[in-house]
Amino acid sequence: MNGIDNIEYDTLLEKFKKVLRDNGLKYTKQREILLKTLYNNSDHFTPEQLYLYIKEGHPDLNLGIATVYRTLNLLEESGMVTSISFGAQGKKFELATKPHHDHMICRMCGNIIEFEDPTIEKRQSIIAKDHGFKLTGHMMQLYGICQSCNKKKI
Repeated sequence: MNGIDNIEYDTLLEKFKKVLRDNGLKYTKQREILLKTLYNNSDHFTPEQLYLYIKEGHPDLNLGIATVYRTLNLLEESGMVTSISFGAQGKKFELATKPHHDHMICRMCGNIIEFEDPTIEKRQSIIAKDHGFKLTGHMMQLYGICQSCNKKKI
């Protein structure tokens, strides 16, 4: 729905380079590795988790946490990544190239469960149509307690 679903990495990289140029920023190895890491992982990363993950895989890479934050914010502003807010605890990011899905987010452990339900998708389209609203995209985030945390509470 955002125009970059399921694109190949090379196409994504070219779009990223254009976004950097348009914002007066340099294309660097650090930024490329950040993009590639997001592309090759289905995880939802906080900036700190992403920084540590990249440093683990590329210990010699001169990467600062500020670069990770700046790059993620730029990618989000350009629609190339999406984020889920955890309030004061920050955001978790994922690349926006995945097929459309929604999220269930555990308020206790922060676990994120992705799901897709054709019935919900169809119902949303009907609601939008009933209101004369042209739906161009959506993000559904359901908050609650995951199965694992529910078991621990008993």
